Amino acid sequence: MSTVKETVEVAVPVRTAYNQWTQFEEFPHFMEGVEEVSQVDARHNHWKTKIGGTRREFDTEIVDQLADERITWRTISGDTKQRGSVRFERLDDTHTRVELVMEIEPSGVADKAADALGTIDRRVKGDMKRFKEYIEERGSESGAWRGRIRPGDTGSSPL
Repeated sequence: MSTVKETVEVAVPVRTAYNQWTQFEEFPHFMEGVEEVSQVDARHNHWKTKIGGTRREFDTEIVDQLADERITWRTISGDTKQRGSVRFERLDDTHTRVELVMEIEPSGVADKAADALGTIDRRVKGDMKRFKEYIEERGSESGAWRGRIRPGDTGSSPL
């Protein structure tokens, strides 16, 4: 498994940065290769990606989510294996540090080559830069989900 870590400082309050990140269906606006994210329920998302000409579909599960602090997830289906977390740190009333850490298990020769060449790392860095531009340009979030998901929760709360 490869670990990718990227941090950006955004010129919005922590609540705004966190709220925007909970709008998973907006991810294609700033994540390269993400064609669509469908939120199934509070814990589950279905992803459609196209990276390097390869289309993939997979499902993720949020395993821990605490408003204004963190969102942690893992894949639960598909041939994409990853887990990660995004953390939000208030720097002052109008600035937030957003840190993304992902562990990715490349599958197949093309993915392993992309990982070895640093392509995955560069894509994540670009995604975080584009998130910064996206939220700062908007100035406000497009929506919010302020619920709590704890590790070990088995049910799904409504959106």
